[in-house]
Amino acid sequence: MEKAKQNLINGLLEKYRGAKCELNFNNNFELLVSVILSAQCTDARVNKITPALFAVANTPQKMLQLGEDKLKGFIRSCGFFNNKAKNIMLASKDIVERFGGVVPTKKEDLLTLAGVGEKTANVMLVVANGEPAMPVDTHVFRLAHRLGFSTGKTPKKVQEDLEKLIDKNLWADFHHALIFHGRYVCKAIKPNCITCEFNNDCPHFGQKEK
Repeated sequence: MEKAKQNLINGLLEKYRGAKCELNFNNNFELLVSVILSAQCTDARVNKITPALFAVANTPQKMLQLGEDKLKGFIRSCGFFNNKAKNIMLASKDIVERFGGVVPTKKEDLLTLAGVGEKTANVMLVVANGEPAMPVDTHVFRLAHRLGFSTGKTPKKVQEDLEKLIDKNLWADFHHALIFHGRYVCKAIKPNCITCEFNNDCPHFGQKEK
């Protein structure tokens, strides 16, 4: 591996040592709902929405009792709330009927739930189970390209490239490091390149300067 790329990996892991999921939750069902809501929506916004929702529906059984229409009222300020409400209700129904009311822990089972794709399933593995996985959200996808870790056109290809590049025991840590760096420094619009401590090794910064 080229030295600049290794410097970026080591630097990100060190700078964001201990970075964790910023969604607020008290059980795996709350986490699952929060991750579904976080698609095309910031964690900060989700954390504003969920306290009132989870006060009345923090289990799949209670979510089904709440109903889809009332759920929409809680999550209306979150993007694509109609589709998310539908998926949350369908996932809740499946969890109750097929998994005894308990959020499944196996990836293949998680992927059968409505609204759960590769990224959401991997987040559940990392955050709920403490298992190695490499979820690719918009921050991870963007930084993987900017920092020269992947040229993949899809989140799945970026995930595969990062998994080959990073030691498996560091997948979760590196995923969180990329999210924090993308959220607070290497932003989608107006990234803080000048003040970024990694700009000497960053191919994106070099291209801009040239």
